[in-house]
Amino acid sequence: MGLFDRFKLNKRTVVDENDLNDVLLKALLSGEPITRENALTLPAVSGAVDFISGTIASMPIKLYKRSKGIVKEADDVRVKKLNVDTGDTLDGYQMKKAIVEDYLLGKGGYCYIEKEGNDVKALKYVPDEYISILRDPNPLDKYFTIMCEAQEFQAYEFIKVLRNTKDGASGVGLCEEVSKALETAFNTLKYQLMLVKSGGNKKGFLSSQRKLGQEEIDLLKDAWANMYANDESNVVVLNNGLTFQEASNSSVEMQLNESKKTLHDEINNIFHISDDYYDTFKKCIYPIVRAFETALNRDLLLEKEKDKYFFKFDVKEILKANTKERYEAYKIAKEIGLKTINELRNDEDLNELEGLDVIDFGLASVLYNTETCEYFTPNTGAVKIADVTEDADGNTETTEHIEM
Repeated sequence: MGLFDRFKLNKRTVVDENDLNDVLLKALLSGEPITRENALTLPAVSGAVDFISGTIASMPIKLYKRSKGIVKEADDVRVKKLNVDTGDTLDGYQMKKAIVEDYLLGKGGYCYIEKEGNDVKALKYVPDEYISILRDPNPLDKYFTIMCEAQEFQAYEFIKVLRNTKDGASGVGLCEEVSKALETAFNTLKYQLMLVKSGGNKKGFLSSQRKLGQEEIDLLKDAWANMYANDESNVVVLNNGLTFQEASNSSVEMQLNESKKTLHDEINNIFHISDDYYDTFKKCIYPIVRAFETALNRDLLLEKEKDKYFFKFDVKEILKANTKERYEAYKIAKEIGLKTINELRNDEDLNELEGLDVIDFGLASVLYNTETCEYFTPNTGAVKIADVTEDADGNTETTEHIEM
């Protein structure tokens, strides 16, 4: 090796991991991607995921039938599978919660539809790590099949709730999309843990007025390690000529609380969570609800049902305001003819009262009875009767005649 080569070697910067005493720096330089398990150790992430998934899982899913502008709730076994008994080990709440968690952090929420003919026998949630996608390379067809435990399934055999998907097969979870932000928060938590384990002792260095032998150095190292182990040995006796100089606080230590608050706010922004509950519902909860509903309408309905039936989450319970605001909204709904009094009583889980199935069309001029299909005009005493008939296909036809 020549002199010039030696010079270049001396100028080369080499970073040895053994020389990196800062846990946070080690983690940041390692470049390891954040895992779902690591992300969930962060209180802000765990709290956000639990809040979102729990809120959505607590809302019942209903099936509706639309015919000639009339929408009625349908009684169907699939509703029971979604809300109560899935036919699997998970109940309806647990299944919906698990699907939303995979939607947020994994490649998507997957649920196998077990059928006998056209009848749904069970809805079986499958963790996303057991799902593999076999894609057709043609970007126009976007054909794919799903592999699970060495079995191949067609796409329509699974409910697929996907986040930021480009192919309808798998989505992009937050652990992948904002990995650096979550990785920084996780490594900050590891740094805090290191400080706790060290008993809050600061880093520093020892100086000696004389050269120490190897045996003395080894004994001193052992004593120092025992002190930082935060057990019963919390004292190190320094011999004559040895002094300890505490190192100054690093920028991470001096701004730890500020960093924690900033990271917490950033994580809430990632999940679109704010102090305003209704704003959180609009930006955070509702988009996932719509994605879930769309997936159910695509995969859980038969082709012949898709024109008339649709699944929908009942968001009424979680959007209930305080008593005054709720009653003011009921008053407006009644005055503009949007709901009958009995429908408003149903919203409050109260029994219906006979004679209150009427819609007020304003100024007490026209009343409509939803049970008898009669319009009554108090000023004239006229009663208009609407006869509604339904054929075998579920289509309805309305004819009207007036009785005085």
